[in-house]
Amino acid sequence: MVEVPSLPLQNPVLVLGGAASGKSLWAERLVERLAPRRLYLATAEAGDGEMGSRIARHRARRGAGWRTIEAPLETAAALAQARPDEAVLLDCATLWLSNHMLAGSDLAAEEDRLLAALGACPAPVAVVSNEIGLGLVPETALGRRFRDAQGALNQRLAAAAGCVVFVAAGLPLALKGALP
Repeated sequence: MVEVPSLPLQNPVLVLGGAASGKSLWAERLVERLAPRRLYLATAEAGDGEMGSRIARHRARRGAGWRTIEAPLETAAALAQARPDEAVLLDCATLWLSNHMLAGSDLAAEEDRLLAALGACPAPVAVVSNEIGLGLVPETALGRRFRDAQGALNQRLAAAAGCVVFVAAGLPLALKGALP
């Protein structure tokens, strides 16, 4: 069972970790403790059956009490829909970045929009993102470009965050601020 320490929240909270590290589950439990009404901003798209199954498992795990907005690209606009009486989980910044790269978006402008929306959000927010800089150097130019863009985005999110938590094997480690 994932244990989330007591509050208050240092808004926003950035929750980093590797693939299957437990970061999303830890962030979900954090948001559940923040408010009885919760908003899940989903950036994943079901491009195939396996991804569709993953999304369905995530939805089932969250259960009742969550309002979901599918926001693979327009995450900044979705953040503006958050109500002050709910807590927000943005899951995840990595897929959001990938979506924008594949769409040919101006990444700097989209990052600026996202960070401004996080700062203006009337609700507490937890942002999940993958730490991908711990692995090997990607073999392809696109892979290296993505790794570099993800690292830069994570650094900007961490600078804006009141708290940064790194999750490995389901265990949280505060990198910035106190564990919420």
